Amino acid sequence: MDFDPVPGVSEVLAPGLRRVLAPNPSPMTFRGTNSFLVGEGRVALIDPGPDLPAHHDALLAALAPGERITHIFLTHAHRDHSALVPAMREATGAPVLAFGDALAGRSPVMQALAAKGLGGGGEGLDLGFRPDATLADGDTVSDGDWSLTAFHTPGHAANHLSFGFGDILFSGDVVMDWASTMVSPPDGDLTAFMATAERLATLPFTLFHPAHGAPVTDPAARCRWLIEHRRAREAAILEHLSQGPATPAELTRAIYTDTPPALLPMAQRNVFAHLIDLTTRKQTKAEPALATDARFSLPAGK
Repeated sequence: MDFDPVPGVSEVLAPGLRRVLAPNPSPMTFRGTNSFLVGEGRVALIDPGPDLPAHHDALLAALAPGERITHIFLTHAHRDHSALVPAMREATGAPVLAFGDALAGRSPVMQALAAKGLGGGGEGLDLGFRPDATLADGDTVSDGDWSLTAFHTPGHAANHLSFGFGDILFSGDVVMDWASTMVSPPDGDLTAFMATAERLATLPFTLFHPAHGAPVTDPAARCRWLIEHRRAREAAILEHLSQGPATPAELTRAIYTDTPPALLPMAQRNVFAHLIDLTTRKQTKAEPALATDARFSLPAGK
């Protein structure tokens, strides 16, 4: 994909919109985390990013003389987005706004799984994150020449927010163009993700700026692709279960035949996300109970 900006260099994307790429490339973050500066004079910062001194300095250097960051917005509390929050809060005095702490918004199903010991899938949940103020779906914050509207978009993370700015949506990790969305329980929730993708496909934004990778230039088409991708994966799981019960590990090996062994644990988290959703919708059943080592089967008559 043709997306290779220089880390630490402020790029003007549109009037009142700048992007600064953090130097944290990885298989999970692509080129790194995109931090966005919105407005001029009194500026909003979206997703401070990882706790790297070079990125901290680059964000402050991106401000013109006389400018200051007045608000810090967070899409979700994974450390590649949130770890720099304390340092940027201290440097700017700006309040931090988010949906809630790292566990906010989890469904009862995910709360129960977490209580049984199911941990995150390598996404780096920032359990120490605390916002100064919370935002609900539809809340709008304005200052100077900018206005941002919060949309609760769970799926990748329960506390995930996207932010509308004119005809642009800052979509965080829930919709990206370079990869399908990671949904890793209990942080990720496929039932919530499908509802989010359906909703975002209908909103009148013409451009999505994700937290990793290039802008999404046809948001509705990308959302529809993500939905169909998940439906195809669901169909593959159900097809294998039609041949008999299986564990998430067995299903992963059967479905992800071309995946390198090092990536199979994350693929298994993905399969388990589907099985949680299917079991919640009574399309599958888990024995003895919903868990990563359960055996899943189709209900009688399916």
